[in-house]
Amino acid sequence: MTRTPTAADYTWLQTEHSALLHAYCVTLVRDITPDRLLHELGAEPEKIRVTGVEPLREPSYDTWSEHFGDPLFVGVAAVGDWSLMVEHNGYLGVTDAVMLPISRGRTVVSHFRNVNAVDRFYWWEDGETRLRFEPLFAYSRDGSHADEPELLTGMRESGFDLREGEERSYDLHTEAAFALAHRLTGVHLTPELLASLEFTGALV
Repeated sequence: MTRTPTAADYTWLQTEHSALLHAYCVTLVRDITPDRLLHELGAEPEKIRVTGVEPLREPSYDTWSEHFGDPLFVGVAAVGDWSLMVEHNGYLGVTDAVMLPISRGRTVVSHFRNVNAVDRFYWWEDGETRLRFEPLFAYSRDGSHADEPELLTGMRESGFDLREGEERSYDLHTEAAFALAHRLTGVHLTPELLASLEFTGALV
């Protein structure tokens, strides 16, 4: 990358993928294929294949209407050495009991926001939780690397205000989560990429 990503680099989400931004979970898992990730997640055998994140929305909400969150519908696509898992109105990617085992021998970075602005960000590495926090309240963090100076610098540069108190800014904290995930993984999500990736969708 010629420069480090910031929240400003992801403001396109508000216009070009606003339906996803409304309630989403985006997860990146290194060194695993989409089919293998779905297998390790225990996905049901019936699968669909679609192009882009938008066609994942209807089956996601239909699954919610029928099952109320169990199972969840996920879409997974290959991005270089990574598998990108996208959920409309889902939370599987930030479920510690599910993703921590997936991270053994791998890197997993995931972030989530629901319709009530409840949000989560996780970074797992080889079965260890390195960072866990709520993007809306980024001053409160835990994990083995949560207070490392280099990581805190990256969080600030991504767009998080790490101060406590009334003067703290909440601006673009969701976009900052995308920027921080970009920094941790090197995977640059763009409107064109999200619209063109070939996803395998399944119930988990």
